[in-house]
Amino acid sequence: MSDLKIGIIVGSTRPGRVGGQVGQWVKDNAKSEGVEFELVDLHDFSLPLLEEPFPAGAGNYLGDAANAWASKVAEFDGYIFVTAEYNHSVPAALKNALDYVNAEWNNKAAAIVSYGSMGGVRAGEHLRQILGELQMADVRTHVMFSLFTDFAWDENGAPTFTPAEVKTADLNGQLEQLTAWARAMQPLREDSESIAA
Repeated sequence: MSDLKIGIIVGSTRPGRVGGQVGQWVKDNAKSEGVEFELVDLHDFSLPLLEEPFPAGAGNYLGDAANAWASKVAEFDGYIFVTAEYNHSVPAALKNALDYVNAEWNNKAAAIVSYGSMGGVRAGEHLRQILGELQMADVRTHVMFSLFTDFAWDENGAPTFTPAEVKTADLNGQLEQLTAWARAMQPLREDSESIAA
């Protein structure tokens, strides 16, 4: 029986994206005792561009899409954000999804897996600032993939994700940090839930 549930959130919804392949690789290689991992694709939630009022608290949303997203986010003790780098930042779909809810993110641990021409490092650093504002604790280890060396492109421009084996070791180190922090923050989440009740 798992005592932690970690969401692997694919943060790009752009047609032709490679984020799904990266997210599936994370899911396939994410192993940690007592932890359940779930792949969550933002594309499946079809969130309009910030069509909700600022959230006053958990579950106080107007639209079906927002309520479905809030319920999914609330299920997890921590997250692995799989993000592309678009113009030195995170995809608009990921920023929108982060902004849609508030209390559901609080007092949870987060990790970043990024990809881009420079490994997505700038998107990852920008994402850290957003996570801090949402009261999430992001771990140090950042797993990065280059569009030039970690993907093979066929004659039609279709990508295949081909990460180096060393990246699995990087992910394992990241998961050790993430699960330790998610467990350490459980009392904070429990206190918040009892106050809200």
